[in-house]
Amino acid sequence: MKTLETVQTEGRFFQHLQYKNDYSAEAVACMVRTTDQLLDKTTSENHPGMLLGKIQSGKTRTFIGVMGLAYDNGFDVVIILTKGTNALVKQTYARLQNEFTERIQDDDMQVYDIMAMPERLRKYELSQKLAFIVKKETHNLDRLHNTVLEQYPSLADKRILFIDDEADFASVAYEYKREQNVTQMRVIASKINALRSTVQSAAFLQVTATPYSLYLQPEDMKIHKGKVFEPIRPAFTELVPVHERYIGGDMYFEKSEKEDHLASYLYHEVSEKELQVMKKMDGRRVKMDKLLTQKNIVNIRKAIINFIVGSCIRRWQQRQAKRKQEKYSFIIHTERGKNAHAWQGELIRSFEDLLIDGAKQKSDIFNSLVRDSYQDLIRSVKTLAAEPAPTYDEVYEEVRTALEEEYMVSSIVNSEKDVNELLDHTGQLQLRAPMNIFIGGQILDRGVTIHNLIGFFYGRNPKSFQQDTVLQHSRMYGARPMEDLAVTRFYTTKKIYSIMERIHEFDSELRRAFERGGHERGVVFVQRDVNSTILPCNPNKILLSSLMMLKPHKRMLPVGFQTGYKTHIQKAVRDIDRLVKRVMKNALYQEGGAYLITVEKAKEIIELIHPTLEMDEGREFNLEEYHSVLDYLSSESEQRAYVWLITRTGRQIRRFKEDGTFENSPDTPGKGKGELSLARKQAKNHPALIMLRQEGKKEHGWRGAEFWWPIIVAHSETTPTVFANKTVK
Repeated sequence: MKTLETVQTEGRFFQHLQYKNDYSAEAVACMVRTTDQLLDKTTSENHPGMLLGKIQSGKTRTFIGVMGLAYDNGFDVVIILTKGTNALVKQTYARLQNEFTERIQDDDMQVYDIMAMPERLRKYELSQKLAFIVKKETHNLDRLHNTVLEQYPSLADKRILFIDDEADFASVAYEYKREQNVTQMRVIASKINALRSTVQSAAFLQVTATPYSLYLQPEDMKIHKGKVFEPIRPAFTELVPVHERYIGGDMYFEKSEKEDHLASYLYHEVSEKELQVMKKMDGRRVKMDKLLTQKNIVNIRKAIINFIVGSCIRRWQQRQAKRKQEKYSFIIHTERGKNAHAWQGELIRSFEDLLIDGAKQKSDIFNSLVRDSYQDLIRSVKTLAAEPAPTYDEVYEEVRTALEEEYMVSSIVNSEKDVNELLDHTGQLQLRAPMNIFIGGQILDRGVTIHNLIGFFYGRNPKSFQQDTVLQHSRMYGARPMEDLAVTRFYTTKKIYSIMERIHEFDSELRRAFERGGHERGVVFVQRDVNSTILPCNPNKILLSSLMMLKPHKRMLPVGFQTGYKTHIQKAVRDIDRLVKRVMKNALYQEGGAYLITVEKAKEIIELIHPTLEMDEGREFNLEEYHSVLDYLSSESEQRAYVWLITRTGRQIRRFKEDGTFENSPDTPGKGKGELSLARKQAKNHPALIMLRQEGKKEHGWRGAEFWWPIIVAHSETTPTVFANKTVK
């Protein structure tokens, strides 16, 4: 058995990479552990090794390091399976050519795109280390099969490492054949599987940031077994170290909750109506000569101007520090159709023309738009003391110059041809000017690198969301300086933002399970059926738009609502008052201000509250979901189903925070004395329901009606659970 000490790290391939890239100690350790296990363990199509990283976190860099170690430790051929775009093949080819330059020049190694092979390889070439780049597409896989098994059969006798880059449903995917009543692998997966089984000595490494299809696939074609879904397990899992410059979901969905933190300024909410404007040209909705003042396109206008102003701020800062002035990018990704992209392209060009005209004339409207953008961005810029903050007058002149000198260019990217025309020599999207706007669909999310992204207008709103797909759309993730993040803004609807937040939570919890080794026990997936019974379910059938991650002390509360009018809800509020007093009086047990009540009474309270709150657009207070979550959490106890009730009255919380966002923390931790601290202390074997009676004053943004605000708190013994309110039929 090979051990970590016997993996060769001084060979000419890895040594060359280490010298070139100066890998960190953590990165080297990950590469060595991965290679060690590929040498030591049997990996197969059913039990591959897995390299798990985060979106845009350096997974390619890591697997190239593993390639170098593999070549130094007995592997002769590496077959890299890429996602199905020519752009990604070109990018991967350019990356390997660059990383292994010296080895290729010294005839130690050859890199080939499987679809652009020489007419015939000579023995001299076949004796070298080989790398084949293969798009996960039928013709590419057929060509690979022909190359390895028919044209050069000697390759099948060599030691081969398969690296499945961005392994997802394209790699391991199943479909149900109703007529045969069986579940079968899809065509691409079956072709990969067939090739793997024909070579003499092969190892299999899958590289992904979205591992759900690998861990959540059918075993023996069973849907579930008991309460825990039992997937096929990879032979081993290694986590790609997250470097300190990485910006991910924790910044957008966790740190953003902290007031005055840089991250709290990142998200700008877009209305559903504005997304409709982006779908197609409609002269009744959009007047092209009024783009700078129309109210129904306020966020797309703000996004464009923020991008221009943000780029100018960063370039000003770089010039002050006598550094290179960078070029910046902005993505608009709301639709898949080419007609929509053409309309959006026309919209952006019209905006640019009007802004250029306003800059030349120094119009009041232009001045007002730039000032509003400056005031928005400078708040986050000033959170970083290390960088100077320009004055408004300095930024105003920068913006005027940028527009008059045509620093901005927009490009539509909705086909392979578009991407190929825009790629630079490294296979990455070329930034032609200081400010680059890319308009497109999913072609932009398939692994193509887009540098210096500081604006992302996202509106893909399908009927169902797939975890893998939505994470791949998250182009704002990746390595980037905090100074760029200070001028970065993310625009989407509250509904989409909430779904992405849930996906981030799911993703983070799964990664934590790997880190602590708990994933071997499986992840609990449950759903509510038509009779409101909680049942286990197949993870592949979950609709991400209805997903919720339940974990110890997770809070669940309605956010983003207005109360009903006083005359409409005061009777319901009095009914809730009486019910709360009654259940507290009849509680089974009382401790420290918390009352143990039955889950039925807790659900009755929630049901009375529900009609008193009016949710804003994109916000939900789903009564059935709250009831189901209470049922599930309370039933986890071996005792009867109970809930801890904690109440507070006379509260005067404001509807909005100081930054204009909805209040989402009406419960106060209170340094161990507040109701949230009490709930977390009491909620060990049973969940808690915090009930806060608010005065709802008009001066606080409400309608002058008293109301109750409920918060469910999961207990500390909660099993990490994915709760699906709805599933795919």
